[in-house]
Amino acid sequence: MEPFDLTLIWAGIIAFGVIMYVLMDGFDLGVGILFPLAPDEESRDLMMNSVAPVWDGNETWLVLGGAGLLAAFPMVYTIMLPALYIGVFLMLAGLIFRGIAFEFRFKANRSRYLWNIAFAGGSTVAAFAQGVVVGKYIEGIQVADGVFVGGPLDFLTPFTVLTGLGLVAGYALLGSTWTIMKTEGTTQAWAYRITPWLLGAVLAVFLLISIWTPSIDPAAYERWFSTIHVIWVLPALALFCAWKIWRSVRQGREGVPFVATMGMFVFTYLGLLVSKWPYVVPPDITLYDAASAWESQLFLLLGLLFVLPFVLIYTAWTYWVFRGKVRAGDGYH
Repeated sequence: MEPFDLTLIWAGIIAFGVIMYVLMDGFDLGVGILFPLAPDEESRDLMMNSVAPVWDGNETWLVLGGAGLLAAFPMVYTIMLPALYIGVFLMLAGLIFRGIAFEFRFKANRSRYLWNIAFAGGSTVAAFAQGVVVGKYIEGIQVADGVFVGGPLDFLTPFTVLTGLGLVAGYALLGSTWTIMKTEGTTQAWAYRITPWLLGAVLAVFLLISIWTPSIDPAAYERWFSTIHVIWVLPALALFCAWKIWRSVRQGREGVPFVATMGMFVFTYLGLLVSKWPYVVPPDITLYDAASAWESQLFLLLGLLFVLPFVLIYTAWTYWVFRGKVRAGDGYH
């Protein structure tokens, strides 16, 4: 008998890595989504400069979550990747275009508009693809004998399109509140103006998904309405964060809208996990079904306990060094 539950520990580690990625890469993807709407080219320079020092470090969490998932829950890869090949490919292609645009845009003159398109397009495609993956997780995967048995386009349904658009709006909200915090003048005033509209779009999608989900997953409906009533605290806290965003924007606060937006994401994410627990590949595969051997999980955990503190220290140090406002003429980091 194992002395402690490593499967549960690894589930917590991967859940932490995923939400860290969503929060930290979410705002720089959001900046890219908002790029075409920026008031002028100087505002686009400021927006890109605000995320240039941190965007690549933010993707460390994607690597951590993906590698941890492969090592600790290999069955998830066996099932989910064939089900989501096209979606994952689009996400990676979008991230590549976004990353290349960072370097080429500041060196281009006549072709700068093309790199603006690449930055905005790559960010939007990556965000939409991530939202589609979330939607497919909510819908569930067709599995027989531990193997995906659906078609290559099963991931694309009206519901997953809605969740994809919802995550695009959510990342855009993270991007606008980040822009409020990191810029000033015309750019900041523009971000203040668009934030309430983005918040309204996110709440509208959240409502539609909440109404739609019970028809897709009756088990989630049962959990929310018949068994664990305390979990209603999570959407209540998410709505409180939404109210805080709206109020702080009206008051002209700079840091509070961004922190409240992160809070809204965290509570919504926790609500999703609770509604699906303990299934890692809905509707049938649990964490324990998909887990690797206890010895393998222990070996990997020892390595992670060595690496993770360095990742956290590096991340905190980077944000501390590049704290404060980004101003015109600062140059590309």
